[in-house]
Amino acid sequence: MAARKLMLDGYKVLDFTQFVAGPTVTKLMAEMGAEIIKIELAPNGDLCRNFPYVKDMRSAYYVQQNRGKKSLCLNIKTPEATAIVRDLIPKVDLLVQNYAPGVIGRMGFDYENVRKLNPKIIMCSVSTFGQTGPLSKDPGYDFVGQAYAGVTYLSGEEGGDFFPPALAMGDVSTGVHAYGAVMTALLHRERTGEGQHIDISLLDSYFHYHDMAVELVSSSHGTEKVKRIGNQIGALSPAGIFKTKKGSLWIFAFQDNHFAALCRLMGRPELIEDPRCLTNALRVANRPLVNGAINDWLMTLSGVEQTDAILREHHIPHAPILSVDEAMAHPHMRERRTVRTVSDRILGDFQVPGFPFRFSEFPDELPLEAPMLGEHNREVLRDYLGFSDERIEQLERGGVLHSAPY
Repeated sequence: MAARKLMLDGYKVLDFTQFVAGPTVTKLMAEMGAEIIKIELAPNGDLCRNFPYVKDMRSAYYVQQNRGKKSLCLNIKTPEATAIVRDLIPKVDLLVQNYAPGVIGRMGFDYENVRKLNPKIIMCSVSTFGQTGPLSKDPGYDFVGQAYAGVTYLSGEEGGDFFPPALAMGDVSTGVHAYGAVMTALLHRERTGEGQHIDISLLDSYFHYHDMAVELVSSSHGTEKVKRIGNQIGALSPAGIFKTKKGSLWIFAFQDNHFAALCRLMGRPELIEDPRCLTNALRVANRPLVNGAINDWLMTLSGVEQTDAILREHHIPHAPILSVDEAMAHPHMRERRTVRTVSDRILGDFQVPGFPFRFSEFPDELPLEAPMLGEHNREVLRDYLGFSDERIEQLERGGVLHSAPY
């Protein structure tokens, strides 16, 4: 019996991406069976091939972002290389790129040129600021977009320094936003036959995360603003990080039923009817009173482990502050394969974040490998364009193609 086709089986993607945001789009598609041809620019390829951890010139960072892709490494400055890309464009469904605006155009592959070669192609451009606007030509990274989006400003304590999260939240979420847009555009094409260009910006994606700050400023005409108060949630109480004798944890008991349950649990039932604690707004105004009661109670317990067990038993939302190592070892993460083990030819077995989607009809993970630099030069040129071995060898000798064992 033939193996069942994967959901994106048959879709072909030309991938001009590097670092995180762009590769996230095609990484998600590879996990569902799409064929990804990653165009890497000679001689170094994707610049994150040098990011740690590196062993024998092989980057675990690169492997994590590029499993399941085919690497075609070209000296794009040569006319032979640009001709190869032009010949590949009619063969694919999607082109994804995350160079700074204008770069792909200087290569000759802006959307106007691309759609002449393939009118049905979907082209997705991922950048820090978007393809239009006063900032569009500026270079940028995750934290640059975060700063412009007003997100960094909300971190830390009022009057103090800012403490943004040390992970690629913006890059990855921009990639996921782009993936959603790509799949919607492909659905539209299935219905109409129309291709189109998608412009996804990290700044737009970051700003999209504001749940309260924007509407609060606007609807109150500036009289209300989200305040920076460090490890507490400004508009909610109790809601923040609390210390125990051993370790810290988040506690969210701002809903009246949760607050009442917490008060009874702490042996402070009188706070339920205290005029200063009757509503969330009043508890925010009297945060020192509320947090003081919680801190006093926590100091009667042995630490996070005991607190966690008690709060879970009483269904009060909370979470221990885990290190990355502790999160990787957590049984819930293990069972759901939120963290998973992959195997690499050079690095061996190591753990990476797992595939975040769960499909009932496709529960299994694909045994994907990340490519060596230019590993699929011959395969792509032979299978997609019908190049002979002689012609490929000529391109190798002429420096059009490049490869390396890492």
